[in-house]
Order: sequence, then C-alpha cells, then structure tokens
Amino acid sequence: MYEVFVNESPLILTNERPENTNGNLFSLDGDSIMEAIHLLSKKKLKKAYLYHPDGNKILKLFMHKIPVIVAGGGFVVNEKGKVLFIKRNGKWDLPKGKVDKGETIESAAIREVEEETGVTGLKIERFLRTTYHVFKRNGEYWLKQTHWFLMSTDYTGKLVAEEAEGIEKVKWKGPIKTQKAIKNSYKNIEILFKEVAT
Repeated sequence: MYEVFVNESPLILTNERPENTNGNLFSLDGDSIMEAIHLLSKKKLKKAYLYHPDGNKILKLFMHKIPVIVAGGGFVVNEKGKVLFIKRNGKWDLPKGKVDKGETIESAAIREVEEETGVTGLKIERFLRTTYHVFKRNGEYWLKQTHWFLMSTDYTGKLVAEEAEGIEKVKWKGPIKTQKAIKNSYKNIEILFKEVAT
C-alpha cells in the first residue's frame, strides 16, 4: 500500500479491495486516476483508493500514468538536536529538491539542503522513507517522489533562505517549536517525524 497526497488528502494505492468505499474506489487506468486526483484536489473527496490486484506492480503502473519528478530531501539535525526547517508558501517544510540528470539521489539531497538553507558539512546517517504527493504545474498534474535522508551536521553558521525558490525563512527548531511547526506543515512531513521517532 502507498499513500499519495493530493492537496493533503490521501490517494491510497492498494492491492486489497477496501470495504465501504462509497464511490471512492477507482481503477488504475489513466482516466480514472485523473478523475480521482481531480476530485481530491477540489476537496470533493476526503480519500480515494486506486485498486490493482498486484501489490508489487501498483506503484510502477501508477507512475506510468502521470509525469514524475524525483527529488531528494533532508531531515537535518544539528549537534543540539534541533531540526532544520524551511518556510515556503506560508507553511513549514523540510529542504528538498529535484534530482538533476546524472546525479545520485543522495548527492541531490545534500545539494538541495545546502542551496535552500546555506547549511554545509552535511552527513547522511540513513535513508528514512519515500513520500509521494501530486501537484499541478501549467495545468498538468505531476507526481513528486521524494527520497528522504536523516542527516547530521555540526554547522553553526548563518542560515540563508534561497529566495529564488520562494523560501521565506530557514530555522533550527527544538522539540516544542517543532511540534508547533508540524501543525502548519504537510502530511508527508508529519509521516517523516513519526518515522524518525520510531
């Protein structure tokens, strides 16, 4: 099972037929996928399911039906145990960005964190998880597949928001401010914090 967020509502890719779907069950063909995405993006559905009997193929089939952007991101923790956040479009997020041609996902994740925040000396500790969300660009829906890494740094210098990417602020946040930031963030970021906590 995979959760893809569309305007913060889950599109669930599943190989088990859910019960009581109340018209929220869609087949894995191009038209049905686009209809489900459209209804979720307009908040006409709170949740939708895409069903296919083969759980191993479901994500690959879905990704054949929608253009995909692969990205790398960092859940960065400093020596004081604070987490690195960026603020964009009025919401708190974690730094991430598109993998360039010929670049590994790991090096893209480090490069994007450096570019978006000014933080250097990053070390990847471990892979966390992959998240998925759909967004609209030039009237077309795209799937962003972001590979997240837990990173550490001893950087204590100035934080520099990459304004060209629409980043308004960069902040280190301790546990209390982190909890507040998550309330004004995205579902995928909440999921990451749960992953790190376990």
